[in-house]
Amino acid sequence: MKHCLTALVACCIACQSPTSTSNNNMTPAFDSTIDGKTAQLFQLSNGKGLRCAITNYGGRIVSLEAPAKDGKSRDVVVGFATASDYLNSTEPYFGATIGRVGNRIANGKFTLDSVQYTLFTNNGPNTLHGGKKGFQAVVWDAKQLGDSSLELTYTSPDGEEGFPGTLKVKVTYTLTADNALDCSYEATTDKKTVVNLTNHAFFNLNGEGSGTINSHVMQINADAYTPVDSTLIPLGKIAAVEGTPFDFRKPATIGSRLEVKDEQLTFGKGYDHNYVLQGHAGTLRLAAVTIGDQSGIRMETWTIEPGLQFYGGNFMQGKNTFKSGAKDDFRTAFCLETQHYPDAPNQPSFPSIVLEPGKTYSTHSRYVFSVQQ
Repeated sequence: MKHCLTALVACCIACQSPTSTSNNNMTPAFDSTIDGKTAQLFQLSNGKGLRCAITNYGGRIVSLEAPAKDGKSRDVVVGFATASDYLNSTEPYFGATIGRVGNRIANGKFTLDSVQYTLFTNNGPNTLHGGKKGFQAVVWDAKQLGDSSLELTYTSPDGEEGFPGTLKVKVTYTLTADNALDCSYEATTDKKTVVNLTNHAFFNLNGEGSGTINSHVMQINADAYTPVDSTLIPLGKIAAVEGTPFDFRKPATIGSRLEVKDEQLTFGKGYDHNYVLQGHAGTLRLAAVTIGDQSGIRMETWTIEPGLQFYGGNFMQGKNTFKSGAKDDFRTAFCLETQHYPDAPNQPSFPSIVLEPGKTYSTHSRYVFSVQQ
């Protein structure tokens, strides 16, 4: 499998050359007051070529620089130059820490212990990524733990966005010695609630502003996925990827099957689906490998979560301007969101996201960077 991936990437890289270089001089203006709290930018480095900028406004990854095959760095996470740009963006989730519940909840409703809770519906008939003002829209308390690590904390009050319980959340982002961005999440509650935290970084491994991601090579270690209805709510069944455009068990370019006539691709306007990962949830395991066709940057996605949402940038419309000056054009970035399955509170057969008082929600994911020669 590794030899197959190497051969496919080598073919792609041989046909193209890198067009995007490091954003070393990028100094975004983030010092501003939002909801009475100060939004700031924090710089992290592992001293081995991996650098990351994170703002406590939304717990957002603003930039992530990784070495490419030509020896230069690429900023592989798209983002904005100011906090104001994030506030005014037509896409609210760029780089953000997502909660309380990542992904969709059908009809903005769920029931716990015979009590029905009603949420704000911000995605057609459904609730997406925590509602109207999810964790992407708040200013987190931040503490830099050293050159390579940042701790973010936020207390979500009982009833915020319709969710029960006062939820205390801690997220730690760390650049490790093996060139990984390590993401650690914890949460506790004083009342039974639901939690599904993730990060919503939009990646382009050729560098921000370098064009389509359809020629990136991707492999996802999943034999199955969760098909959805026309509003992108899972139908409640687990379907095999074999024989479908969703089969990335062997490496393929992202765009290689987008033209296949498939109802699921129509519903998502491309890929916007949850993959059921191989292996045991709770164990850190390799979920996906993605390689930039121009840069040779290889990103491994590891997680203890049962699922992975692969989103191909289908709703990007070129309405916002990134820090590099490039527009957020159609399919110029992708997301790999580690997660429990969408609509889990309403799907009894899916792994539960219920958190009870006295227990701690804990999850761990990481993005490991290297160079595919």
